[in-house]
Amino acid sequence: MGISGISQGPGPTHQGPGPTHHESGHAPHESGPAPHRSGPSRRFLLAGLGTAAASAALSACSVPASPRRTTTTADPMPGKAISIARHDRLMQILAHPDDDMYFMNPDTQRMLDSGTPLICVYVTAGEATGINVVAGQPHPAPDKPAYSSARHQGLRQAYAVQLGLPPFTQWQKDVIALRGGHRAEINTLVRGARRVELIFLNTAMHTAHGRLGLPSLWTDRGLSLRTVVAEGSPLQEAGAYTYDAMVDVLTGLMAQYRPTVIHTLDPDPDIQHSPNAVRRKDSEQVGYSDHADHTATASFSWAAMIRWVAEATQGKGEVPAFVATSYRGYYNRHWPKNLSPKVLAQKAANLLPYGGDEAWNCGNPGGCGDYNVGIGRPLTNKKGWVRSTHYRYPGPRPVLATEPDGRLAGYGVLGLRAVRWRETAPGNGQWGPPHDLGGGPLAPTLGAAALKDGRQLLFGLRFSSIAGHGSTNTREIVLLQQRTPGGKFAAWTGLGNPEGDPDRGRRIGVPVAVTDRAGQVHLFVRDADQGISTRVRSTGGSWSPWRSLGGGQIQDGLSATVDTAGRVHVFASGRDTVHHWTQTAAGGPVVLYPDPLLPLPGDFPTAVAAKDGGVDVYYRGPATAATTHVHLGGNRPGTRPGTPSGARPQGPALLGQDDQGRIQLLLDGKVLRRTDGVVPLAGAALLAEGTGTAGDSSGPTVAGLGPGALPWLWRPVRAV
Repeated sequence: MGISGISQGPGPTHQGPGPTHHESGHAPHESGPAPHRSGPSRRFLLAGLGTAAASAALSACSVPASPRRTTTTADPMPGKAISIARHDRLMQILAHPDDDMYFMNPDTQRMLDSGTPLICVYVTAGEATGINVVAGQPHPAPDKPAYSSARHQGLRQAYAVQLGLPPFTQWQKDVIALRGGHRAEINTLVRGARRVELIFLNTAMHTAHGRLGLPSLWTDRGLSLRTVVAEGSPLQEAGAYTYDAMVDVLTGLMAQYRPTVIHTLDPDPDIQHSPNAVRRKDSEQVGYSDHADHTATASFSWAAMIRWVAEATQGKGEVPAFVATSYRGYYNRHWPKNLSPKVLAQKAANLLPYGGDEAWNCGNPGGCGDYNVGIGRPLTNKKGWVRSTHYRYPGPRPVLATEPDGRLAGYGVLGLRAVRWRETAPGNGQWGPPHDLGGGPLAPTLGAAALKDGRQLLFGLRFSSIAGHGSTNTREIVLLQQRTPGGKFAAWTGLGNPEGDPDRGRRIGVPVAVTDRAGQVHLFVRDADQGISTRVRSTGGSWSPWRSLGGGQIQDGLSATVDTAGRVHVFASGRDTVHHWTQTAAGGPVVLYPDPLLPLPGDFPTAVAAKDGGVDVYYRGPATAATTHVHLGGNRPGTRPGTPSGARPQGPALLGQDDQGRIQLLLDGKVLRRTDGVVPLAGAALLAEGTGTAGDSSGPTVAGLGPGALPWLWRPVRAV
């Protein structure tokens, strides 16, 4: 994300005013202003390079080598062994106590309710100015150890309640040994098979008055950041972290716990030029839509994941089987709210015991919660963070295709690397082990398209470099192309970035692709201006330069389809309506289409080609579980591609998750829900047509990933 510790723009790093985190704090200035948009970055090609050269070209993607370690970048070449997880385990890496409550729920709660063990790592002490404000009362004297302790107690209260226990249930408090001789407080609570562990690294939180924090630790080679000893902690001695020590400690925790799911904050927040008064009140860093501690923590988390994979795969080691999900932070304030009243009520209820009350007799000497949050304040706070849960990399996980022999194939990201799962036999619904396709480190969501001859194309958003200490931070779109239908793949190819400036290039979204009727492949990504940029692959295999399609402001989570007339359509949710790009005629340029104002969206859309030549678009409105359906166009004489009509929805179409987190599928005019199996992670995929095998004549197949980083299948039976 764009903080002083990550941006490589010109200008010195400095800090501005504002004392605290979630209520009145603020973030440091970016290293220089957001640069102007420039031309496309240079495309690089790995096909044809030797193994060593290709490996070197793709391996400049991680943190610089630690003085104690010789390998910190994962080998991107394919064919590595992948471990098979024998357990489900969720690890969350947070900047502050309550980041999980505000930004990662309801996902955290649903996984915890399913029995998935939870490990939360809080990087800062959350002590801010040390003032635990009670609404309507004079501010107490600053006490940083006490305020940090009170926020820890709030977390214990909140997670005890989520486990179905009284808020003041006693936790086991210990000290955990970490890499490099570091130590941290660990709190553990177990109820039957359910388990929560809270680990407090407790580095000093960045505030005003010149105090350095995580953003500076990310950039400053010479900085050693002290820790805070929380009041009542079993750990009574302060320590200190350098950049390398922080990456190493987080890597060590991953290696020790071997999580199958890792939740992080947003490493690359949107450019957001908020007015100064709004920015200071909302704790946003200058020019970007998040708190600087969130960005630094997310960057350290991604650097640690990359190092973990690198260490695990040295020699003939196996790729650790985990999936990552990154969550937006203060971004939530700027977009329509996407949680229904029922889900919001539960999410806010989890914050109530965290906020606590000064009158409670919880037994903790530092206090009984974060009174800044207080009873009821999450719902009355105008910032609205609690009212949404947004993903940094939305989209299907995995994407689906049918092999020439009728078997189903799923393509996803495991251990930051592309993988392929295949059915063990056509139509039997049983996945074989994952096959490593390399290419990492990749964002969690792949784009996909098939050529007319059946060859598969996979597109990824790659962390081509992510490192502190003044190193560059760059992202690029990469391509993996199949040599023969159902066969092996060629080398990874770099398709560059629609943004020429590295800082702006970090703001792009995940790739979405579709093949038109002529066989051209249209690739789309959300760009730094929050519009859409595209490249097109000709039928001969050459790619056009990046071209901006304009539009905006839109959220990531694009949906593309081709109607029966051969026209390409792209849809994206904006602040006011659903935005639409299309061709006026098949084969023409894709342009922004001025549709009549469509109902306000609360989440990203799903577009499905309709039999009458139009397009059905489905999405949830703001703060509701109800689905909006709009039918655009059709083959009636004089009808434009974007004209709404009252046609009946045809489906099949995925409608996201209901209030209980169940996958919803529109099929034959009815909404079906997946009620069995593991809890689904964010992002499911639909293959609308059946495989044509005897065991799968009913039609659509839905796939997703579960807490064990394993794929699942759902083939609902079509009514006769």
